[in-house]
Amino acid sequence: MNTRFHKTLFGQVVIALVLGVAVGVFWPEFAAKLKPFGDGFIKLIKMIIAPLVFCVVVHGICSTGDLKKVGRVGGKALLYFEVVTTFALALGILLAHVFQPGVGMNVNVASLDASALAGYTAHIAQATSTTDFIMKIIPATFFDAFAKGDILQVLLIAVLFGAAVAALGERGRPITAAIDGLSHVFFKLIGFIVKLAPLGVLGAIAFTVGKYGVGSLKQLGMLVALFYLTCTIFVIGVLGFILRMAGFNIFKLLRYLREELLVVLGTASSDSVLPQVMRKLERMGIKDSTVGLVIPTGYSFNLDGFSIYLTLAAVFIAQATNTPLSTVDLLTILAISLLTSKGAHGVPGSAIVILAATLSAVPAIPAIGLVLLLSVDWFMGMARALTNMIGNCVATVVIGVWEKDVDRQLAHQVLNREIVVDLNDTDTEEHEHTPQAPVLIPATA
Repeated sequence: MNTRFHKTLFGQVVIALVLGVAVGVFWPEFAAKLKPFGDGFIKLIKMIIAPLVFCVVVHGICSTGDLKKVGRVGGKALLYFEVVTTFALALGILLAHVFQPGVGMNVNVASLDASALAGYTAHIAQATSTTDFIMKIIPATFFDAFAKGDILQVLLIAVLFGAAVAALGERGRPITAAIDGLSHVFFKLIGFIVKLAPLGVLGAIAFTVGKYGVGSLKQLGMLVALFYLTCTIFVIGVLGFILRMAGFNIFKLLRYLREELLVVLGTASSDSVLPQVMRKLERMGIKDSTVGLVIPTGYSFNLDGFSIYLTLAAVFIAQATNTPLSTVDLLTILAISLLTSKGAHGVPGSAIVILAATLSAVPAIPAIGLVLLLSVDWFMGMARALTNMIGNCVATVVIGVWEKDVDRQLAHQVLNREIVVDLNDTDTEEHEHTPQAPVLIPATA
């Protein structure tokens, strides 16, 4: 491809990352004022997510026409999520014990400033039980889910609506066609917004470096480095193995998603690329019904990076405060984390809230130890978001293979760069029936 580096989205985001770090290092006060660029970009994306997920899921169910299949895909997805999430949680505990990042810090709990957690107190109080979590999936009204942008609530409405339209048979075809057309409009709108990705990344990374400074990593550098190492081992080792068993290569998938990965790295939020990821997986040859069910569900139930963080951070706090943990305590952390990690989807900051809820079940670990993580939470949030996104993409491929909903020939051609995907091209039918036709990536693909 002869497209110049600086004209591609990948190149522009790389340049934005470098500039953001430079601005944060040399002009920290100015960099701190750039936060609205990152926040604004994420809000623009979130504005589209709810209606887009609704359209994709409804159209996927209607085009499938098999409600039993929809239930089967959902069931397999949840089973897969639980198994893989358990691996992630266990890996966090294992590596925390092997490398012991908190040992030697000898933190005096009485010396920690509890006021630093003041901004999280109200949210920590909202930590709910499993029953409350399930009840919250049901929206107050049909439109309330869209107003709040709650993905699980929108997904519930979409599944019910799609099932109802499919049950209408021929009478439901005009509705299906209209929703499909509307989804193309939303994807085109996403194409416009994505052009702002470099600006959003620049603002987010500049703010992070300017406010916290790279120097903040020195004290807790071991923890941050270990977290990134653990996520890398999980992605390449665990997810790579799972994907290989499905017949695909993890490195080729990561290369295919490189633009989205960079945006997530810069914004520390997987929300910023959800629509693009769904589109890319569809263009890779996975049926929209599978993509529409697995990706949105995974954003709440398959938070692999978040799961690693919960157990690793919990053990770290215990080590840093010289709190001994028994085998029962470790198993309790693992069991509680399986519950609290669900529904933790959100922007960075929710990690502290959910971790607090997890620690409340293990009284031996001082919750005030959360203060130790505040200065590096954003840096760890980058790896959390990246791992979450990769985990959900792998899950979609695996469930697609499990259900035989993947065009393997097209998928391998795309991953091998024999076919290059154009996200701005909304004429999906043409590419579904003529996958050999090359498609060029535009600068904002």
